[in-house]
Amino acid sequence: MNTKALLFSAVIGSGLFFSTLASAQPKVDFPSPSPLSTLKQRVGLPDIEIVYSRPSAKGRAIFGGLVPYGEVWRTGANGRTTISFSTPVKLNGTDIPAGKYSLFTIPGQSEWTIAINKDSTSSPFAYNASNDVARVTAPAVKLAENIETFSIMINAIRDDSATIDLIWEHTAVPIHLTLDLVSTLQPQIEAAMSASGDKKPYYQAAMFYYDHNLDMQKAKTWIENATLSGETYYIVHLKAKILAKLGDKEGAITAAKRSSELAAKAEGASGYLKLNEELISSLK
Repeated sequence: MNTKALLFSAVIGSGLFFSTLASAQPKVDFPSPSPLSTLKQRVGLPDIEIVYSRPSAKGRAIFGGLVPYGEVWRTGANGRTTISFSTPVKLNGTDIPAGKYSLFTIPGQSEWTIAINKDSTSSPFAYNASNDVARVTAPAVKLAENIETFSIMINAIRDDSATIDLIWEHTAVPIHLTLDLVSTLQPQIEAAMSASGDKKPYYQAAMFYYDHNLDMQKAKTWIENATLSGETYYIVHLKAKILAKLGDKEGAITAAKRSSELAAKAEGASGYLKLNEELISSLK
């Protein structure tokens, strides 16, 4: 073998040697200082998903310090914070179409601006206000307790509303989410209840009408039909509340007493004894 061939073999050999060393280098999986979090929540009918990274204060002053007042914030750390709605919703009364968005904020000492931005893929530092589908304002509520790690929570959940809370340090920012559930669901309920067949959601329909202050006479008819399949403490309690809303105090008291009788015999239903007592007391 000539000298050039020997040199070539040596170079190749050394390359393989170092390649083997590199591939054998152990990988270290370090913890993220701002771990990624995914929040999923159904509110009424829509599904909501929020994906964000959660920084911690670690002794730093946050709002007015690490996060300046009056400047656009990515509302978390690392990449963009995104928020998705499976159906149209309202945020603080402003219409938001279904879709996936970036969530940007502009913190202030007493009030924040919330920007819902249709660009959900670019760098979080490439915010462009022209891509905002909506901007709303929300109050900055002072907290006595210090919250170490940034949190986004969905609280106060009802079938047609909830609150999206941004919480960090001594500040909470509530964003009110509402849904036009009645106009969506009422026609479906009416169609289901007028269809043929006896497998109808009598209890659920009566409860929806009661909760949303719709036609109480229909609610009464439906809850009475529900009891025909068998009395339970919660069905009869709803009947009592519907009768009370219709002004039938005597009927409501009778139903509340019957609900208590059923609750006393059922496991884990003691709370209804108190609910019935409170209802009866309010009617006397």
